[in-house]
Amino acid sequence: MLLLREKGGTVRWQPISLDLATSLAHHAIVRGAVLPTDSLLRYRNGTALTSRRYDHLWHRIGQHLPWVAAHGITTHWLRHTTLTWVERHFGYGTARAYAGHTDTTGPATTTYIRADLQAVATALAAMTGQPHPLAQPIDSHRVV
Repeated sequence: MLLLREKGGTVRWQPISLDLATSLAHHAIVRGAVLPTDSLLRYRNGTALTSRRYDHLWHRIGQHLPWVAAHGITTHWLRHTTLTWVERHFGYGTARAYAGHTDTTGPATTTYIRADLQAVATALAAMTGQPHPLAQPIDSHRVV
């Protein structure tokens, strides 16, 4: 699980794959993020990355991979694509929980559509093909 500190002061736990956890732990050690309160993604000098840096990285990636620029791929695009996949395979409630939208107000129906961390972990396990301790086993022949 990864503790996310999001805009508006929102804090939530997000299930992640073992591969991602291993890579992030290595990155934290190499880049000097030692305290739980330290920003994880950092420059080599230890300074935390900013949203502007991500914009620049996607621009540079697009220069080397023309299809990235042609499709307008960004971090937000990846988030949208992931959430679309989760919604199509696990339903609207799980996609909302995966995105961290469980506490936002919206149409009355969203009051009744909820998913817990187990549902999010199950979607993650299906997407990555890696087991997660919180995930329920699913029948690969049906959409949940």
